[in-house]
Amino acid sequence: MNRKPGLILDRRYFDHTIEQHSLENPDRIRNLYLSLDSPAYNGRFKRYAGREATTNEISAVHSKFYMEQMREYAVHCDPYAYDRDTYLMAATPYTARLAAGGCLTLADRILNEEVDAGFALIRPPGHHAEPGRGMGFCVLNNAAITAAYLERAYGLSRILICDFDVHHGNGTQEIFYDSNRVLVISLHQNDVFPFSGKAYELGRDQGVGYNINVPVYPQFGDPEYTYLLGQMVGAVVEQFLPQIIIVSAGYDGHADDPISKTLLSTRWFGRATHMFKQFARDVCDNRLLFILEGGYNPVALEAGVLATLDSLLDPKMHRIGIVAAERAQRILIDHPAHSFWSW
Repeated sequence: MNRKPGLILDRRYFDHTIEQHSLENPDRIRNLYLSLDSPAYNGRFKRYAGREATTNEISAVHSKFYMEQMREYAVHCDPYAYDRDTYLMAATPYTARLAAGGCLTLADRILNEEVDAGFALIRPPGHHAEPGRGMGFCVLNNAAITAAYLERAYGLSRILICDFDVHHGNGTQEIFYDSNRVLVISLHQNDVFPFSGKAYELGRDQGVGYNINVPVYPQFGDPEYTYLLGQMVGAVVEQFLPQIIIVSAGYDGHADDPISKTLLSTRWFGRATHMFKQFARDVCDNRLLFILEGGYNPVALEAGVLATLDSLLDPKMHRIGIVAAERAQRILIDHPAHSFWSW
């Protein structure tokens, strides 16, 4: 990777906010934005602002009915009238469009070879948003809108979305469940919200085998996740040969996050980024796009994202050694997707 990485930064993402307490709030990323304005990072990225995703770009993923509902509930007197977790405020529809559009801006820059890789530091997050509804703090499914856009605008037919948020990306799964053009892999903690993402959920019709869920146990940490990335994701990448890798990057698997029980360290997010860089270099001309999902301890989130960004900035390619992790090995041995992909 010889070009500067790209970065979506736009303080308009702070406008989606509420006076009541919510784990998903602008303070998640406020200090992170300040850190990225420091001399340590200034000038090291190509920075871009968000743009509004168009109605056509959004409607490739979300229903007209949902879009009308979102606009209606955004001006409701009760911000939680639509969903008990996902508040909708007057600024929410515009902010959500900016988030999705920021991802599309960065995807364009990657495909047009202005940057090799990049990170969209956007909010609200997206991977729980289904075609017909938002949920779990998510309003528009940013990763899915990006993948659908790349299919239409650039004719890509092999897109990999890898989601390591501690929660299953149910919305992304549903959107592409019958597609063999977008392969969705999700590593997430078992039996937590939204209580989907079982290993036997493999896809439907022509999409069978193109949806891979790896539900992990609480107390999984760096060794297990590194093994799963290297052994399983790496093998699938070699066989699927994606034209771009989109990472739904959730940092709520961090050991210090308040709503998970997995034990990932800050260092792991940097190591994982090196692994994704290697995958992207090997198969898709370095095309690699990170999109922020969860992470609800602002200190841990900032540290994890900076570890990712430091790895993107590192000009050296580091091959991360894969050490056997018995509990992760057991998951893969009996995994039903093993009949479609060899690892």
